[in-house]
Amino acid sequence: MQQKIKESVGTLLAHIIKVDKRDIEKEAPLFCEIMGQNFDCSENEAKEFLYDVMQKEYDLDEHVTIINQALCEDKLSKFHLLEQLNHMIYSDKISPEDYKIFENIKNRLFEC
Repeated sequence: MQQKIKESVGTLLAHIIKVDKRDIEKEAPLFCEIMGQNFDCSENEAKEFLYDVMQKEYDLDEHVTIINQALCEDKLSKFHLLEQLNHMIYSDKISPEDYKIFENIKNRLFEC
């Protein structure tokens, strides 16, 4: 389950980079830092995961559901995740779409 949560959190963070068509190399250090803090993964592991996510299709709702189920009773961790997602959003240009995504994820995480 921990691996699924790791993949889902990484996908959420990478999604912001992908939808804004941000420079992956510029965003990778923050992504790697957050993934390292949350999941104790190395910079190389996080960077490799980021590049993999950027190349593949995924169902964002499915990943939000996995996180929501795993953190159902843990509101503090949900807030922490939202804080990290917000950090990823404001690390570069901010678009209205970014905050639509953020609000959607926030609402979905607190359905539980």
